[in-house]
Amino acid sequence: MESAIPSHLQTAARSRHRRVPDDYAPPYPSFVARYKPAITRVIMAYFGVQYRGERSAAANEALASIAKRFAGENGPTHWDRAQYVDQAGFTNVVSVAYWDDAGRFDAWFDGAREAWTGSGASDGVGRFIEVLRPHVARYETLFSSLGRPEGVAVLADGMSGEVQEHAYWGGMRDRIPLSQTDAMTPGGEPPVIRDGARIRVVAHDNLCLIRSGQDWSDTEAAERKMYLDDVEPVLREGMDFLRDDGVPIGCYANRYMRVVDAEGRPTEKSYGQSWWKSLAALERWAESHPTHVRIFGAAMKYLSTLGPNAKLRLYHEVTVAAADEQFFEYLGCHERTGMLTAIQVAAAPSA
Repeated sequence: MESAIPSHLQTAARSRHRRVPDDYAPPYPSFVARYKPAITRVIMAYFGVQYRGERSAAANEALASIAKRFAGENGPTHWDRAQYVDQAGFTNVVSVAYWDDAGRFDAWFDGAREAWTGSGASDGVGRFIEVLRPHVARYETLFSSLGRPEGVAVLADGMSGEVQEHAYWGGMRDRIPLSQTDAMTPGGEPPVIRDGARIRVVAHDNLCLIRSGQDWSDTEAAERKMYLDDVEPVLREGMDFLRDDGVPIGCYANRYMRVVDAEGRPTEKSYGQSWWKSLAALERWAESHPTHVRIFGAAMKYLSTLGPNAKLRLYHEVTVAAADEQFFEYLGCHERTGMLTAIQVAAAPSA
């Protein structure tokens, strides 16, 4: 049994302790991505387009242009695309790209940013850029099975053996190397920088991002029906709650997205992606909110029924980013898009 924290990021000066004893044995296997020790930082860059109704020629052109830039010099090692309809009824198509070389990303990003949000918002399509560039001590991954990495784990050198820090409340925090010495509490308020029509949000310290995915492409008919009839509707209910009503509990924005292929067709993969004021706020929702209690109950019933024969693949990545590891910029988007919500929260009068 391995620790989720790789040996080169473990510290003898631990001041914050795990929520389980050293002899804890998880009830089922899970795995984490392992990176070469030389990798000290990764980049997660979300490029979104936003529109209402049918997809316009301008939206198609924007999506084609970012895909072309991804394929160009210093482009990402991996990227994927997904879409969802937000709380205001707008379709959002999000292309998320990953780098493990900050120099390559920096060489690529300035031109991509100007092309994406540097023009006027006159074509009826909103655009946004949301970037985290965390040190490797500030994020964690978890996979229910081996053989198909997703998201930032595609950059990894490989996967671990079975890890200890999972299947208990608090495991998410315990897998983040920084948690050994730091409570990762949020600090500061999100100021706004306006540059013509562009709005840039300078978010606060220790902002939290989660991408949590589901892949049912390997399931056979009976298992697929069980997932789509018994689990997915409960998951969707929780995701819709966070999308529409998550702000009071610390969720700035939530997107429950369907992954699409190169032609824009839906695949049998989905993921929730959300911005949280803090890891603690995410933990409180996961541990105690009725919407997540129902998700957890439906998932446990599903997995206990199928046992090791379950073909559903689950994964997530969680990041707690320092203030200087974040970049958020919006052009022509409605006011509850992504981290624009944080502006509303900061401006709201205190009770």
